[in-house]
Amino acid sequence: MIFGAVATAEATGAVLAHALLVNGERWPKGRLLSDADVAAATAAGIETVVVARIGADDVAEDDAAATLAAALAGPGVVATAAAHGRTNLIAAENGLVMLDPASVDRVNAVDEGITVGTLAPMIRVAAGDVVATVKLIPFAVARSALAAAVASATPLTVAAFAPRRFRLLQTRLAVTSTKMLARTDVVTRARVDALGGTLDPAYDACDHTTEAVAAWLAAQPADAILLVAGASATADRRDVIPAAIVAAGGVVERLGMPVDPGNLLCLGVLGGRAVIGLPGCARSPKRNGFDWVLERLAAGIAVTSGDVAAMGVGGLLPEAERPQPRAAAAVHAGTVGVIVLAAGRSTRMGAANKLVADLGGKPVVAHVVDAIAEAGLPPPVIVIGHMAAEVRAALGDRAATCITAPDFAEGMSRSLRTGLAAAPPEWTAAIIALGDMPSVAPATYAALAAAIDGVPVVIPTWRGKRGNPLAWSRAHWPELAAVTGDGGGKVLLATLSDRLVEVPVDDPGILADVDTPEALAALRGGVSLD
Repeated sequence: MIFGAVATAEATGAVLAHALLVNGERWPKGRLLSDADVAAATAAGIETVVVARIGADDVAEDDAAATLAAALAGPGVVATAAAHGRTNLIAAENGLVMLDPASVDRVNAVDEGITVGTLAPMIRVAAGDVVATVKLIPFAVARSALAAAVASATPLTVAAFAPRRFRLLQTRLAVTSTKMLARTDVVTRARVDALGGTLDPAYDACDHTTEAVAAWLAAQPADAILLVAGASATADRRDVIPAAIVAAGGVVERLGMPVDPGNLLCLGVLGGRAVIGLPGCARSPKRNGFDWVLERLAAGIAVTSGDVAAMGVGGLLPEAERPQPRAAAAVHAGTVGVIVLAAGRSTRMGAANKLVADLGGKPVVAHVVDAIAEAGLPPPVIVIGHMAAEVRAALGDRAATCITAPDFAEGMSRSLRTGLAAAPPEWTAAIIALGDMPSVAPATYAALAAAIDGVPVVIPTWRGKRGNPLAWSRAHWPELAAVTGDGGGKVLLATLSDRLVEVPVDDPGILADVDTPEALAALRGGVSLD
């Protein structure tokens, strides 16, 4: 590929390397310059332009990205169409991401212009989540480099959750309450349901003795994964649950795991199926080491002692998921980003898409992105869906990452899930903004970013009224991703009412969205919609 400044008159057929303003019209980078373009630029007095010319031995960025993505997309993974040298690999079903980190490293070592970023191995994803992204840095790469990258690639797959049968036993001591037993059943059932499994209609209960637990284990159906929630924590292989596994004819594969919370999990095998002694933290819906083991079993992946031993890196789960702090260390602010939900069908606007409607000389959604930039926040993640091409075009050259939610029509929650999955790993919190709220002030975004440090969720208020956008700590993203329908994150606020923070702002724009032609007309006329 040839890259550099050339005389404008010689630029026909080249790719524009940098955005260019010609007679008031912005030409984006990547534009293939025609004879008419060259004539217009010359007439405008532009003597040279910076361009890229793709050689016979080169592959254009979109074609290269698509080729590499096709090599990486294994079972359970599909590739999106390439645009601007990028294509995303999307989970086609619910399950766990399976990949070879060494293979990804080999691909990235081939050529600096070829990059592949992925989720970590064994991360749980839902259908529609982004599991990896392929990005070509230059406008073209050498055909030989692309071939080497493809040869180094090992396909990424999603091990799908399959319908599996589970049975739950809870042991009792004199102080064990029926309320706790009922809550554990509800929490465990929700975990199993989320993985596509079935927990038999009622849990069983017995005394907290080796004999009683062993008798229950021996009597269970051969096709069920067995779960035992002990009334007392397991502290030794001779304790009740591991001893019962052995007494029933099984073996204890592992006692203890390097995941916190979840250290006191017991993993056994009986009759070829798994037996799990739950750690005490599994009575809470908060994510813990039990989830890591349960998810693998639900995906049909055997779990050995060695597998558990390898869970230590990344096994220190977020502090917000524990009832007590590990230490009184200072909390340090991280990077706060913004996810803009811009995938909706805009049904109340009729045939028009409100996000691309003109407001004061630029599209509605562009106002949102400009306010984020003015607030000093990093380029946002924009989740698009309905009329995706038009929304992307409305953003022009603004710094942003556009991600398509393939199932956006199923509700806002699907777009939210896609946006959270695409957020950069360095983001410690995300402001969830709506693409149809163009009046939110930059100062409001900045205030939310400052206030989210150390708290779960921040809500802006104007004259006592709560509005949007909301800022969410990363610790609660898994719960946000599990929300269904059009409720968005607000459905979780009731459970966090004692921990959320309200931030008063001098900004009626937090209450103003553009849902109807009348609302848009009012904003155009300078009328507040609060």
